[in-house]
Amino acid sequence: MTTRLFGERVPRVEDPRLVTGNGRFLDDLGHDALEAAFVRSPHAHARIVDIDVSEALDVEGLVAIYTYDDLDGRTGEALPLLIPHPTLTHGRTPHALARDEVNHVGEAVVMVVATSRYVAEDAAERVRVEYDFLPAVVGIEAARAAEELVHDDVPGNLAARMVQQTGDADAAVDAAPNLLELDLEIERSASMPLEGKGVLARWDPDDESLLVHTSTQTSTSVRQALAAKLGLPVDRVEVVTPDVGGGFGVKIVHPWPEEILVPWAAIRLGRPVKWTEDRREHFVSSAHERGQLHHVRVGYDDEGVLAGLSVRFWHDNGAYVPYGLIVPIITSTQLLGPYKPGVYRVEFDSLYTNTVLVTPYRGAGRPQGCYVMERVMDAIAAERGIDRTVVRERNFIRPEEMPYDHGLIFQDGRPLLYDSGDYPATLAKLKKLVGWDGFEAYREQARAEGRRVGIGLACYVEGTGVGPYEGGHIRVETDGTVVVSTGLTTQGQGHRTMLAQIVADELGVPFDRVRVTTGDTRRFKYAVGTFASRTAVMSGSAVALTARSVRDKALTIAAEALEVDVEDLEVVDGHVRVKGSPSSSIDLGAVAVLSNPLRYAFDEAAARATQFAAPADPEKPPVGPGEQPGLEGSDYYSPPRSTFANGMHAVVVETDPDTAEIRVLRYCVVHDCGTLVNPMLVEGQIHGGVAQGVGGALYERMEYAPDGQLLNASFMDFLMPYASEVPEVEIDHLVTPSPLNPLGVKGAGEAGVIPGAAAIASAIEDAEGLTITRMPISPSELFALRAAHRKETP
Repeated sequence: MTTRLFGERVPRVEDPRLVTGNGRFLDDLGHDALEAAFVRSPHAHARIVDIDVSEALDVEGLVAIYTYDDLDGRTGEALPLLIPHPTLTHGRTPHALARDEVNHVGEAVVMVVATSRYVAEDAAERVRVEYDFLPAVVGIEAARAAEELVHDDVPGNLAARMVQQTGDADAAVDAAPNLLELDLEIERSASMPLEGKGVLARWDPDDESLLVHTSTQTSTSVRQALAAKLGLPVDRVEVVTPDVGGGFGVKIVHPWPEEILVPWAAIRLGRPVKWTEDRREHFVSSAHERGQLHHVRVGYDDEGVLAGLSVRFWHDNGAYVPYGLIVPIITSTQLLGPYKPGVYRVEFDSLYTNTVLVTPYRGAGRPQGCYVMERVMDAIAAERGIDRTVVRERNFIRPEEMPYDHGLIFQDGRPLLYDSGDYPATLAKLKKLVGWDGFEAYREQARAEGRRVGIGLACYVEGTGVGPYEGGHIRVETDGTVVVSTGLTTQGQGHRTMLAQIVADELGVPFDRVRVTTGDTRRFKYAVGTFASRTAVMSGSAVALTARSVRDKALTIAAEALEVDVEDLEVVDGHVRVKGSPSSSIDLGAVAVLSNPLRYAFDEAAARATQFAAPADPEKPPVGPGEQPGLEGSDYYSPPRSTFANGMHAVVVETDPDTAEIRVLRYCVVHDCGTLVNPMLVEGQIHGGVAQGVGGALYERMEYAPDGQLLNASFMDFLMPYASEVPEVEIDHLVTPSPLNPLGVKGAGEAGVIPGAAAIASAIEDAEGLTITRMPISPSELFALRAAHRKETP
């Protein structure tokens, strides 16, 4: 019998090629291509007065120099606002090359193309740009004050103001027996994939077709964007995503200016052109996230049960908003986590600043929301003298209340309606895993040793598997190999392994017969992209449905060949066989041959499908009505709404009494992503997310000067946790299947990072006995908090 693979820890099929140095990333391609470099603004806000390229023209190997004035047609228009929203009344997006004005350090002004990157950089250094400096708006406070404007035509620097509410929350808060107000902050940070962005474009003038390789999270959408911007029929554009060295959200934005300019230059020059982002470029010209300020009013009873919650927050969206309001919308809705808030109101302003634009970074607004809600829960527990886990449990949505409708609209434009989850059971598992009830004994032991330790926790709910759809195509070759294609891209998650497990089970074939291709529009044209923890839900469901239809077709063909009823057949180990009579069978490869009636025999197998191979029914056409040749098929999965995963993290920290150094001693995770296709892959995603969560809590921040200069735009200054700072992660799983898709799965990709800052803040607060309101936190900041606390409590 075929071994069932769904739910098994199948080793990743991707790894042997990657760990032996045989990966093919963007910069491994295009050795025959011209290369591009960019002159980028050194100023946060300025008018472009003049561009002088005369000195660069003498550089040997220079091929072309382009400014905004060279851009033609739609290429010269502003880049698209990808996700419009009714409240986004002042959406602004950049041009591929700056027109008249630059709005952040790193904005592209001039493109240089040369025979090599070295020559291109040399020429770029000789380009002289004259600027008329303008005041820079840096930080949320400056944006709110609006004494200066990022865009002259955007009053108050306000891109959007959005309100959602389920009633009069302020009245409910004021009427509650107890009231708290909190001001909380999460600072700006950014994803740092090992590989930055990159683009390679080839133009074929004979058939007027464009082939683009790009390090992206959405090859099909880049294809559509390029066709629109370059004025090409979409069927003349193909986009391939090679191996990608990390995405984390920054590569879901499209098209980046370089994704337009490199193909545009390739068409104009009639030669392949390539650009690979360097690390400083990634710091100053890609995307950041996180930065938000929150003011919270919460009302609750003497048992800590919420009566009302009113949240007002301000979101720094940087200089432009190409990805719309997705991040603050997610914050505003996912802030609620697993809790019933009573009456809820949330209002946010999305504000322009003269800094790098903000787009989703792993977690995408959820870490901010989780941090705020969990700080609220800890504050209520402290004020009422109640155990922090008890306060949370008293406010949980109960499993019998599922599906639970919060009465809000989520980021996909559909109701914030939780599909499944058992939050009390998750908390019980977490308390047992970390030893919550026995921690005071450990604290006393540590205190006796002169050590200071604390424990914290944080709970979250994550909307995953957002629509609108994903699809899959499966073809069984005549040798029995199964070829699976899906439009989603992969950045190291193990998609090929996970999808092959699903197809092998659904189709009844050995795992090693399945080959998976992702992110190649030549193989699959219609897809949305890899983001929002959606691959297992969306593409997993799509390939499962496709495999079922291909299996049904195989059974129909085999039934005719074996002269039995379809109901009497099963597919086992790649063979269609009669139930109870394994010797009466036919290989799926042979079925694939029979599925395609042939006139010509190319080999012995193909001869079985030619017109004289068997007696034919004169009344029946070789390919019947509604049928198609080949043992293959395509199908799509489109969900009614998002599915909601959840989890809880607990952290034990030690803070040095003298230096205020913070060490994470233990990190425990209980996670519920529905049924698990491959637990090892899920745990790998959690490990990676926890590492980024630790970074976001203790190390990573973008430090801007008041004039808009990014002060730590290198790995010498931007701190990230090494292996020595990332703790061993202890994981347990709870499984509450989703009723919304055929596999019962929920997403897992962002789970590890979401509650990191909240859980670590909780643990530090527990260790120190002082209030944490701002993250990330450094030893020097903790030292200063201690000093301020001593002054307040002599």
